[in-house]
Amino acid sequence: QVQLVESGGGLVQPGGSLKLSCAASQNIFNFNSVVWYRQAPGKERDFVASINVGGRTDYGDSVKGRFTISRDNLKNTVYLQMINLKPEDTAVYYCRANIVSKYFWGQGTQVTVSS
Repeated sequence: QVQLVESGGGLVQPGGSLKLSCAASQNIFNFNSVVWYRQAPGKERDFVASINVGGRTDYGDSVKGRFTISRDNLKNTVYLQMINLKPEDTAVYYCRANIVSKYFWGQGTQVTVSS
């Protein structure tokens, strides 16, 4: 069973930065991809960013140019660096990994952007 643990969330002022981590219980190269999603209160879970086994990255339109997804293979961790944060970035952020058709989710980490 794959376990994913997100961390790094918190309260930050508009324009600030945070770096989220998604630590996996096994080698991240076992995963076809790792994806960050977010869910704001009363809204659907939205795609934020992804990285596949080959290193290809993709971003949602609302975060392009502000968020960067990366990975540390030795630490089995995928990161989401967020800069120039806006109040509309407030949400619970989740990471998801898949091995073919099996999907695994973390418990989420809260990000609140407010002055």
